[in-house]
Amino acid sequence: MDKEFAEKILLITGATSGIGKATALRFAEAGASVAAVGRNETALSELRKEIETMGAHFLPLPADLSFAEEADTAVSKTVEHFGGVDVLVNAAGHISSGTIETTLPQEWDAMLNINLHAVFLLMQNALPTIIERRGNIVNVSSVTGLRAFPGVLAYCVSKAGLDQLTRCAALELAAKGVRVNAVNPGVVVTEIHKRGGMTEEQYATFLEHSRQTHPLGRVGDAREIAELIFFLASDRASWITGVTYSIDGGRAQTCAR
Repeated sequence: MDKEFAEKILLITGATSGIGKATALRFAEAGASVAAVGRNETALSELRKEIETMGAHFLPLPADLSFAEEADTAVSKTVEHFGGVDVLVNAAGHISSGTIETTLPQEWDAMLNINLHAVFLLMQNALPTIIERRGNIVNVSSVTGLRAFPGVLAYCVSKAGLDQLTRCAALELAAKGVRVNAVNPGVVVTEIHKRGGMTEEQYATFLEHSRQTHPLGRVGDAREIAELIFFLASDRASWITGVTYSIDGGRAQTCAR
């Protein structure tokens, strides 16, 4: 099996489910040591078993990234344990419904905190070691960063901000050999919408509707997103920086419906 990331260190947030988990497993498969940030310690333990079965090293980092100090601790513990960070993947995310009229200030703050502010802090805190090791950063954004959608105001704003953070950081860090990119998935089967308040029945209806709104006629799989993240972090993407890369079954090309 190809060990493209042997001797490399991945620090990944949102590692216990969905895109984050799929990405952690993909990097471990390629030989990377994985420092995994997540709120669910039981899920972190389960992930540890999967990754160590592959022969990869694993560091669980239980943390709630809505607290700024926990973002700093995640980076410092990774550097202390593994010696540095080669790839930072910001996959943690939070979504809830709300319009310009109905979004409560605390809901706005929660969305911007996890989806944008925590990413900024993690990037800033990890940069000294990433610069030293000529590493790179991949942020998990959304089609909602590129297009406006009704009913998820704060989420759209947070992802648009994340896209601009990606582009600005890429421009500023290019001279130091650090690449910064983002992926912008359409609807992918994960737990994020249910954690955001959807019932099982509502989520099933949402997925069925999404098959109609994505031109390729289906929703995405977390492993497909992980594969793109993996590519962007690899040396095969060494001349790519500052991109916000759509992986959405064509969703960003459509009109609202």
